[in-house]
Amino acid sequence: MKELQSFGWYAARVAPHLPKKAFSPAPERLWGGLAYLLVVVSGILTISLTDFNIWINTAISIILGTSFAAMGFLGHEILHGTVVRKAWLRELTGGIAFFPLSTGPKLWVKWHNMTHHRHTQDEEKDPDAWPTIEQFSKAKILKPFYRLPLSVRGFLGMAFLAITFTMHSMRMFKRFIKEFNPEKRLSVWMQLLVPWATWIGLLVLIGPLKWTFAFLIPLLIANFIVMAYIATNHRLNPLVPVNDPLANSLTVTVPKWVDVLHFNFSYHTEHHLFPGMSSKYYPLVKEELKKRWPERYHEMPMPQALAALYKTPRLYSNQVELVDPVGGDVYGTLGHGLDPAHVKPKETAPAEESSSSAMVNK
Repeated sequence: MKELQSFGWYAARVAPHLPKKAFSPAPERLWGGLAYLLVVVSGILTISLTDFNIWINTAISIILGTSFAAMGFLGHEILHGTVVRKAWLRELTGGIAFFPLSTGPKLWVKWHNMTHHRHTQDEEKDPDAWPTIEQFSKAKILKPFYRLPLSVRGFLGMAFLAITFTMHSMRMFKRFIKEFNPEKRLSVWMQLLVPWATWIGLLVLIGPLKWTFAFLIPLLIANFIVMAYIATNHRLNPLVPVNDPLANSLTVTVPKWVDVLHFNFSYHTEHHLFPGMSSKYYPLVKEELKKRWPERYHEMPMPQALAALYKTPRLYSNQVELVDPVGGDVYGTLGHGLDPAHVKPKETAPAEESSSSAMVNK
């Protein structure tokens, strides 16, 4: 099967082979969220009210950062309606879960559920898709970065994961705020401002040093963990004219205990096929997908996926190839010539190289 299919096409063939309970909400997931919330509150209070040495505070920061990330993963699941179905309760619990990352539930639903999921890897409509070389040629602010060697860009790209989710969330707020009905805009603004007011208020209350351990370092850690998944979800996949989750999404594999802590967030192809299903059932979906379309299904260990991101450029020369504008090296995408175990550029014609380099030097 070479042609692309919609997620509904796959879902219609997989759903009959799954248990009926897989399509019901899983409110027991909130117990995990409560555990993380208690850890976060306890950790912040411990740093705020004690004078432990730097090593103990660093250890608490790491625990806080991993908890911030895990709460975000649960918030993602809650706001897809897989945990609780009542709208007000879904928004309340999802808002609490996303509070450490300071992303409002209304914005997340608009940006992620209604736009990214409907238009995954559409070069024009997906707000999370990386740009084409044509789009890059119009973005002057990015050109100095792309004049750096690919290895340096890869290193900086990995480092920037520690701030990327927060920065992208702010960009999405700017992009989508005008699309909300005027009567809802105030609540969207409040969902942005209240978390940040809380964290800034904490800074004033406990001082910059303790605040660094109680919030700033945990936020950087949470950003990195969340973006380690998000960066590998689609960025090695092609752009597609049809929203085909087996073509445009990647499932990464992590140790089982990590899946437990992260609410099975690694099962991303499965999520795009059944976004309204609790992730606790995604291993069953994975079995069905690999049984029916093993040649189309993409998965790899998380370290390998991150290494492949490091070694490939982040610009599309066309829908199925990535291009390095410095020198014009072209790389395949998953399903189109990219071997994650042996990442190397394809051979390119001199005309292609000069064209890409010209876009950087303009």
